[in-house]
Amino acid sequence: MQGPTRRLIGAACALAALSGTGATAQTRAPAVELPHGGNAPALGQGSWHLAQGRHPAAAEEEALRTGIALGMTLIDTAEIYGQGRAEEMVGRIIAGQRDKVFLVSKVSPGHATATGIRQACAASLARLGTDRLDLYLLHWRGGGVDIGVVVGAFEALRAEGRIRRWGVSNFRVADMEDLFRVRGGDACAANQVRYSLTDRGIEPDLLPWCERHGVPIMAYSPLGSGNDLLRNPALARVAERHVSNPAAVAIAWTLRSGHVISIPESGSAVHVRQNAAALALRLTAEDLGDLDRAFRA
Repeated sequence: MQGPTRRLIGAACALAALSGTGATAQTRAPAVELPHGGNAPALGQGSWHLAQGRHPAAAEEEALRTGIALGMTLIDTAEIYGQGRAEEMVGRIIAGQRDKVFLVSKVSPGHATATGIRQACAASLARLGTDRLDLYLLHWRGGGVDIGVVVGAFEALRAEGRIRRWGVSNFRVADMEDLFRVRGGDACAANQVRYSLTDRGIEPDLLPWCERHGVPIMAYSPLGSGNDLLRNPALARVAERHVSNPAAVAIAWTLRSGHVISIPESGSAVHVRQNAAALALRLTAEDLGDLDRAFRA
């Protein structure tokens, strides 16, 4: 079925003191419309590598809190991240401010049975210290997963109020077509996939398919892998043109259509402030042309 036309809702307020030591509150940030009503923050925070000793726990928690204060109020996690420790960390962060956060978690395909999904969701909610998820995703399809059973289990959790919406992650076009052939499969609220200037593989097929069917893309690793993307001279030139920074430009590029939610991850409050500058950045046709030439699809 044809989904609703999605657009960037609202305009980002100017962000002050992004390079300073304190976070400046953001009153209204861009959002992406979701199928069947509602919306999600366009810019969020990932937690794939958090709570695994890469940074001091206090620094990672400060980074997440800084992001929330700056308008990056979608937080993405999963039961397998750090064997549940990432969910526990997120739970500490959102305590006392749950209503400010759009909370996303994921169930592993190894738990993708009617009973397994129910138990996994309950365990995630306990680690997160909340009674509901705003979005619950199947982490990847995996062999032997019955999509119909997954949809039925998600819909049951939604009816009970344990989740508000459900979606998928790492689904290709063929997977999405299989999903939409299942009764109720068109209620999918998002497909979380890798997408960045250096990884544009979804553009020929998956991205347009999801746009046609009203399914937002949630882009993980929008800053690429390692630091190669952020060292690119073309990205630096665009950043200089806007008196911004390369990370903000790379993230703003993923947000350019209004159909994509971007979830960069960082364990550093300084880097989070750089990422949050994307909320106030609008790339021009000249910028997009320069980036297209530097990063071929």
